[in-house]
Amino acid sequence: MADPESKQHSTQEPFPWQLGVFDAHCHPTDTFASLDHIHRMKAGALTIMASRGQDQDLVRQFAGKYRIEDENLDPLCKQEDVNVPKCIVPSFGRHPWFSHQIFDDTSSLASDIRKPDAMQHYMSVLTPTPDDHDFISSLPEPQPLSELLAHLQENLEEFPYALVGEIGIDRSFRLPMHWAYDKQANRDASLTPGGREGRQLSTYRVQVGHQRKILQTQLNLAGKLKRPVSVHGVAAHGIVQETLEETWKGYERRIPSKRQSRQSSNAAGAPENGMASQPDNGELKHQTTGTKPYPPRICLHSYSGPVDTLKRYLVPSIPATIYFSFSCLVNLSNRTDKAVAVIKAVPDDRILVESDLHSAGDKMDQLLEEVIRSVCKIKGWTLTAGVNQLAANWKRFVFG
Repeated sequence: MADPESKQHSTQEPFPWQLGVFDAHCHPTDTFASLDHIHRMKAGALTIMASRGQDQDLVRQFAGKYRIEDENLDPLCKQEDVNVPKCIVPSFGRHPWFSHQIFDDTSSLASDIRKPDAMQHYMSVLTPTPDDHDFISSLPEPQPLSELLAHLQENLEEFPYALVGEIGIDRSFRLPMHWAYDKQANRDASLTPGGREGRQLSTYRVQVGHQRKILQTQLNLAGKLKRPVSVHGVAAHGIVQETLEETWKGYERRIPSKRQSRQSSNAAGAPENGMASQPDNGELKHQTTGTKPYPPRICLHSYSGPVDTLKRYLVPSIPATIYFSFSCLVNLSNRTDKAVAVIKAVPDDRILVESDLHSAGDKMDQLLEEVIRSVCKIKGWTLTAGVNQLAANWKRFVFG
C-alpha cells in the first residue's frame, strides 16, 4: 500500500528552487562536519549566524570561502542547475545564551576597570546567585565587552555585507550543567564546542539587565556601521522592544498630521516666501549625516510574539525597517492559530523565512521548502510569486 505522505508529496506543485531561495537565519557551523554539504544544497544563499566565542572565526573562515563580491546574486542563486557555488552572508555577534561570558568594562574609564575574578563575575550576572563552586569553575574566563566589540567590528569591516547576530534576550534559557568527565571524553567531535550537546540544564539564568547591556552595545555598533541585525527574543518580547526603542529614541520620524499634510500639499506649488516648509512625511527628528545608534534594518528571527506587538513595530515613526522571519522548527511545527494570524498580519514586504537549523544539507533545504509552502498558503500566494517576494525581501533586508 502506498505511503499517504509520499502520495501527498508527489501531487504537490514542483518547488521553484531555480528562482532563488534565501535562508534568513541558520547555524550550520554548529555542526562542523555538515559544512561540506553546503555546495550541494538547493538553497541559493544562507545567512549564517555566529553565536559564541568558539564559532566567530569559523563563520569568518567559511564566509571567506563563499564571499559575496556584490549585490547581484542572480548568476549564483537563480540557476536551473542547483549544484553551483553558494552565497554565504555571515553574521557575527554574541547570543544571549552566552552573554554571561562577557563582563562589562565599558561603563567607566578603562583605567578604572580591572578584570573581575571569574567567581565574582558569574555570581553577579547569574540568577539565582550560584552556590555551586564546581559549576562556576567549569565556566570559561569572562571576556571584556570592549574586546568582543573590537573583534566584532573587525569581522564586520572585513565583510562589507555581514550582519550583526545572533543577538537578543532570552528569559527562559538556563545554562547547561558542567561536563561529567566521562561524557566530555566521549563528546561528538563533529560538533563545534561551546553548545549544550545534550547536557542537563542547571537552575541558573543570565540576569536580564546583563543581557540587555550586551544586546544594546551590539545594536549600537550595528548602527555605527549601518549593518542589519538578527534578533532573538524568547519570553522577552516587551523587553526586546524596549531595548530596540532605546536605540532610536530621539531619532523617530516626524509624521505630519493630516492637516499639516494638506497644508504642505497646498503650498507645494506656491512661490518661495522665506517661510520654512512643513517636514515631509517620514522626516527624521534628528537631522544628522553622521552615524546613528540604531541598526537600519532589524530581523526578529522566528518571531513568536502576538499580533499586537507586531503592529507596534510597524508604527511609521520608527526609523528602522523591521522584518519578521518564520521557521518550521519554532513557528509552524504545529501551525497554531496564533502563528497563522501573525503571518497574515505581517506586510508582504516585511516577511522572511529561515531554517534555523544547526546543520547544513538536505534537511535544511527540506525545512526551507516546508516553511515557504506554508507561508505561501497562509498568504494566498502562488509558489512562484511567494518565492520571488521572499527573495526580494531578503535582498532588501541584507543589502538595503
